[in-house]
Amino acid sequence: MAQWTSAMGAAQLARLLNSQQERPAGPGTRRPPAYRALADGIRLLVLEGRVPVAARLPAERELALALSVSRTTVAAAYEALRGEGFLESRRGAGSWTAVPAGNPLPARGLEPLPPEALGSVIDLGCASLPAPEPWLTRAVQGALEELPPYAHTHGDYPAGLPALRAMIAERYTARGIPTMPEQIMVTTGAMGAIDAICHLFAGRGERIAVESPSYANILQLMREAGARLIPVAMAEGLTGWDLDRWRQVLREAAPRLAYVVADFHNPTGALADEDQRRRLVDAARSAGTVLVADETMSELWLDEEYGNGGMPRPVCGFDPAGSTVITVGSASKAFWAGMRIGWVRAAPDVIRSLVAARAYADLGTPVLEQLAVNWLFSTGGWEQAVDLRRDQARGNRDALVAAVRRELPGWEFEIPRGGLTLWVRAGGLSGSRLAEMGERVGVRVPSGPRFGVDGAFEGYVRLPFTVGGAVADEAAARLAAAARLVESGATGGSEAPRTFVA
Repeated sequence: MAQWTSAMGAAQLARLLNSQQERPAGPGTRRPPAYRALADGIRLLVLEGRVPVAARLPAERELALALSVSRTTVAAAYEALRGEGFLESRRGAGSWTAVPAGNPLPARGLEPLPPEALGSVIDLGCASLPAPEPWLTRAVQGALEELPPYAHTHGDYPAGLPALRAMIAERYTARGIPTMPEQIMVTTGAMGAIDAICHLFAGRGERIAVESPSYANILQLMREAGARLIPVAMAEGLTGWDLDRWRQVLREAAPRLAYVVADFHNPTGALADEDQRRRLVDAARSAGTVLVADETMSELWLDEEYGNGGMPRPVCGFDPAGSTVITVGSASKAFWAGMRIGWVRAAPDVIRSLVAARAYADLGTPVLEQLAVNWLFSTGGWEQAVDLRRDQARGNRDALVAAVRRELPGWEFEIPRGGLTLWVRAGGLSGSRLAEMGERVGVRVPSGPRFGVDGAFEGYVRLPFTVGGAVADEAAARLAAAARLVESGATGGSEAPRTFVA
């Protein structure tokens, strides 16, 4: 990256450095020099994503004052980071964080395994559960009954079937967000929705602010569209967004788009509260940034306090004029990934522009799948299917948490109260190496850098709630075996995975 895209103040960086828990040194272990400890602290913050890549660091004198150390210590730390590839500098532009060349993002981890591999490999790559039967079968049967009138037409509905658009609008209205069918476009999954939005608003070279970490497939979609991604670090734990950072980035970088997952964030599971939502919408409006709110996880609350209206208001509820927020929803996470139906809620003029642009993309979304989702919405089948999905995810979450704590007690995480993913700090091990060794022992897991920008989050892995019971126990045992291989420095050979039958 040739230039910095955000700035880190001296006081803010000092707070982050001081928040790092210093591990006690073992008997006979010497403490590193002060400059080395500072360089290691900054490097760890970058790798964990708490300091974004391409963030300008404070001047040497400013950081020295904030940390109460000598300027020589800071200068030596910066020089060490430059030598290791974690810092770049240019006269007149300052110094900004980087990740060393030759550390590409892992290429594997989120693509579904072929069915023939499922007997020997436990797939923790995709955060998707099997279809909630009998509701999939019933929905398809109901769709077939409704199909004949549509079969007598050309079948192209660029904005979506009128009946489904009206039903989605009605569901938003029931949530307290008055919505007309003209504000809805049905898409081929949430990915199709965000792809259309990016092409309309953020041409090649445009800046898009994204959470750090964020959903890997969306980050890759935006990269391939030619966008410049500006990472904004999440707040500590599961507390949602750091609004001071968001306001600073939106003000200074002026991105055309910002992409957020406020409801059980993927991968961390964080849930933004109403005050954070309100303040982020205000900041985006002030900066002239279009805010894309991904709601695909919003119905997957797992703790009962969020039922019966206990969830925060949707992000679009804080944008009554509809000029700032575009909302994306989907049936893929809450129902089934094979049901490739998504939707966009936006101002009518935005929807018209998206529909017009669709003539050069996919023309429309399959009719039969739209009818199936409409059947679910109109009969109450959706609510019953999602209840079943929550029960599955809750049981899987609890089983996976117990298994990881037993097999890998040094790994750190907070238990999310919804969503489908566990974001795990892997005890100081490389997430990329864990993913590599996991393939050898028969467990497939995506490494942290998949969810960051330019290689951040090397010390993390994402574990989805897709397995439970004995399979969760076996998955954790295989992860522990992979961890032992990483700790031993294993580089070659193979360890045949065990065949596992649930």
